Amino acid sequence: MKNILNETSEQLKASEIITDFIKGQGCTKVFGVPGKSVIPLVFSIDEKEMEFVLSRHECGAGFMAIGYALQNNTLGVAVGTSGPGGTNMVTSAAQASAFNAPVLFITGHPPLKQSGRALSQDSSVFGTNLVDVFKPVTKFSAKVESEDNLHLYLQHALEKAMSGPKGPVHLSIPSDILQKDIISSQMNYLKVEDPIISGNISKFFSMLEKAYRPALLIGKGAHGAKAYPEIQRLAEIWNIPVMTTPGGKGTFVSHHPLSLGTLGLGGAQAASDYLENGIDLLIVIGSKLSDMSTASFHEDNFPTKVIQFDVDSTFVGKSIPSETLMINGDAKKNLQHILHYTPESPKKITFKNETEIEDVLNDHPSEDNEFLSAAKCMKLLRSLLPSETITYGDDGSHTFHALRHFSVCKPGTFFFDDVFGAMGNGIGLSIGAKAASPNKIITCFTGDGCLFMHGLEISTAVCQNQPVIIYVFNNGMYDMLDKGMKTIHGKSVGVTFDTEINASELATSLGAIGHRCFTEEEIEKATLQALEEPHLPTVIELMVQKDEMPPIELRFK
Repeated sequence: MKNILNETSEQLKASEIITDFIKGQGCTKVFGVPGKSVIPLVFSIDEKEMEFVLSRHECGAGFMAIGYALQNNTLGVAVGTSGPGGTNMVTSAAQASAFNAPVLFITGHPPLKQSGRALSQDSSVFGTNLVDVFKPVTKFSAKVESEDNLHLYLQHALEKAMSGPKGPVHLSIPSDILQKDIISSQMNYLKVEDPIISGNISKFFSMLEKAYRPALLIGKGAHGAKAYPEIQRLAEIWNIPVMTTPGGKGTFVSHHPLSLGTLGLGGAQAASDYLENGIDLLIVIGSKLSDMSTASFHEDNFPTKVIQFDVDSTFVGKSIPSETLMINGDAKKNLQHILHYTPESPKKITFKNETEIEDVLNDHPSEDNEFLSAAKCMKLLRSLLPSETITYGDDGSHTFHALRHFSVCKPGTFFFDDVFGAMGNGIGLSIGAKAASPNKIITCFTGDGCLFMHGLEISTAVCQNQPVIIYVFNNGMYDMLDKGMKTIHGKSVGVTFDTEINASELATSLGAIGHRCFTEEEIEKATLQALEEPHLPTVIELMVQKDEMPPIELRFK
């Protein structure tokens, strides 16, 4: 750590200190919903010429802060008032943790001098103790007890958010402290130095030299490390085939000769076939190896050995019962070190991919010809959207169709969480990402169930003049639940909507552009119009079949 002291001695309000701190991290937009206890901070954000983005729900603000942090490669910030404002953000904090997104959640708190009295929206130990509520889903959660320790708490929160496995942090700040004067020279900023290289690199070379049928399995952590070129180079030098986890989709291009597609839930046949024929060394980069990622594994196809790159050792060696070597630390830095010391003539693995990565479309043909096939829609959208389009997959059947049928043309252009999986998160993430990169094409794949939960955030995009494109796959139900219940129990209960949503009309009512599509021609026309729209978000509703089985059969075994 490098200690950098801010030498000025100007006296500022605590709210100004916080705003300067946020701005100093490269964050120019803050997402949230105002409330009495955070008004001084909201005013300070406005006065410092930062933008306070008003969300429609505090959870949506947290999702937007995640998308902003991931896209801007910096700190994201979400603000909510005391009591319910804070509890509304807890789900998005848990989602930030699953993405290892460095998001600072700031919640209000009644004045300290009133603690112990009966107060509305109390966040103290006498009410809803937000510090304790946030602890399980953040790396650090604390209440600022005095203006004298505000600097240290901000400093500690930043260290926790940005170092090691990155993640969310939370500060509860009483409203009277926000208005106190503080000498700004007390502020210390810490710059995290380059991560340490793992001591197991030599063992990595030894194990790879002995391998005869290895494979790379790339997870969501490779997105955070931005290790795309290093992964591709490693694969090409040794001729190692590459699979991604569901959350790792987007880290490796689909049509590379070494690509086997996605492994696990929603996975490609090519990846499954390679696994079934035996792997002696599995090199895992940036994955916890959750049940969705390991759904294709069973007792007869476990790899002989595993090398696992991860910045967090919590789950290393616990999902696959194989001899495991951990490469601890930042994946990009460790891979760069490996590539630097790779022999000039490394042993080339004998591999040629002869299996189609994307499965054929008629695996589970539907009898419903009145509505669209979600699988076919994914292939169509890939042909319509430019290769550089950045897509956020929401949690539901629609994204599992995308895992199998929506190919990745450039690394870093597809994001999906296969760990926490809050429905509706993709809507907020895509809006936050668009706020960070207004000149990039940002899309979201979501469903009608997700839209019911967080669809009103479309209004936020309207007011921000963000032409994000949101595709809503609508079949009138919670589709994964419906298919799961029917597969396991023979019937489904409580998963269909008696009155189905009209997403295009909802979008129009919120000031966005809405299209309802029953044909591929309508999808093409709506998409081309959306790509030309300079200001407003576009919601393109795809009316898809109710009985089409998504590629999630492994979840039911």
